[in-house]
Amino acid sequence: MTSSSSSSQATKRLAHTYPEGLRADALMEEDVAWSHGIDGERDGDQFDRSERAALRRVAGLSTELEDVTEVEYRQLRLERVVLVGVWTSGTVQDAENSLAELAALAETAGAIVLDGVIQRRDKPDAATYIGSGKADELRDIVLETGADTVICDGELSPGQLIHLEDVVKVKVIDRTALILDIFAQHAKSREGKAQVALAQMQYMLPRLRGWGQSLSRQMGGGSGGLATRGPGETKIETDRRRIREKMAKMRREIADMKTGREIKRQERRRHKVPSVAIAGYTNAGKSSLLNRLTGAGVLVENALFATLDPTVRRAETPSGRLYTLADTVGFVRHLPHHLVEAFRSTMEEVGDSDLILHVVDGSHPNPEEQLAAVREVIRDVGATDVPEIVVINKADAADPLVLQRLLRIEKHSIAVSARTGRGIAELRALIDNELPRPSVEIEALVPYTHGKLVARAHTEGEVISEEHTAEGTLLKARVHEELAADLAPYVPAAAL
Repeated sequence: MTSSSSSSQATKRLAHTYPEGLRADALMEEDVAWSHGIDGERDGDQFDRSERAALRRVAGLSTELEDVTEVEYRQLRLERVVLVGVWTSGTVQDAENSLAELAALAETAGAIVLDGVIQRRDKPDAATYIGSGKADELRDIVLETGADTVICDGELSPGQLIHLEDVVKVKVIDRTALILDIFAQHAKSREGKAQVALAQMQYMLPRLRGWGQSLSRQMGGGSGGLATRGPGETKIETDRRRIREKMAKMRREIADMKTGREIKRQERRRHKVPSVAIAGYTNAGKSSLLNRLTGAGVLVENALFATLDPTVRRAETPSGRLYTLADTVGFVRHLPHHLVEAFRSTMEEVGDSDLILHVVDGSHPNPEEQLAAVREVIRDVGATDVPEIVVINKADAADPLVLQRLLRIEKHSIAVSARTGRGIAELRALIDNELPRPSVEIEALVPYTHGKLVARAHTEGEVISEEHTAEGTLLKARVHEELAADLAPYVPAAAL
């Protein structure tokens, strides 16, 4: 009874204070419509509208570091990974070396390796790569170490990725995805970025997944209207079509870039400039060797795939012959075929060269495997007919017995150290001997008014002797046929 009388009294006050048209608005005004005496006990503490809309700070949740030294040394949390491999052939040492290389790849990509396991099997399991029982054990290892990623030492099928993730409950990637990630981080040039993007799309296309609406079908397929005909594409089919369109566009762009590089190669061939390509395993010291031979100033870092973009520099032999030296992308065991295809235009530098400097890390536990892996890729790009010099680098840190073994096995080899300069002079002389020599030996008395011919003999050929006489320059040199034809009018009659 009391509450009804109080409510009627409040209504009377509103009617007396506000005209009829404003009574509804007045009821919405907090200060008027809400009364502490009437509503306070029922609603508890109330706040003004501005206070209700404002963000409230909760004390004690801030993790801001006050000490500036702590702020300086604080780092972002890296991915914590567990490595897993399947040992199908070879010795246990070979399997452990492969997993150690995978650990180096993971660290290069920016991860912390917590553990690594190997399973002995005749072949990888078709469903979970390591089998259902071992997958459960792997899940226990992931929980024990607190890892958030599992990296498999091999290329997994889409089904293996999905099934293994379902068991271990964390992200699973394979060796191919890891290498692609490193390439994406290190590619700097426009062509390098395009090649990596193409390889990534080729890898991801069969591995697209659909959850929820990704598998639902779009409306349409007909000419429009209320009752459109046909089921239409699913979302995942649309994504695949767009990726194929991007891949086609990327291939056209890479082909255009290839044309530009081919023009440069043709220009070098026109001037008869020999070319030397540096090929080898990743982190074998190719860029260091290029810097030592030419002073190119290329990035040198103790990391896998530190440099991806090809670098071409001019160099000179001890006898004064000019040649080009090209640094190519590093190779690795089980190099993904997506990368081989995408970087084929870059690797053509190896196939079109006159000489290959095959650099191998002499301090590596198993340099013979590095040699075999690189030669497999060289065979894929069709460069098996190009002469090869095996350059055993890091001789200052290598075991002398390993160096002797490699020098005995590889008949055309030399041990050097790009860091200390050991053996570099001998390597320059070896390059000079191995580069193709001009086919025509000629002796000509070139007038001083035609000094350009003498300059061409120095740049395009090999000068054997040069003598300045009263009539002109008496030149004896080995030159190519085109320059020999230009020098023919100045050949003395006695030499004919």
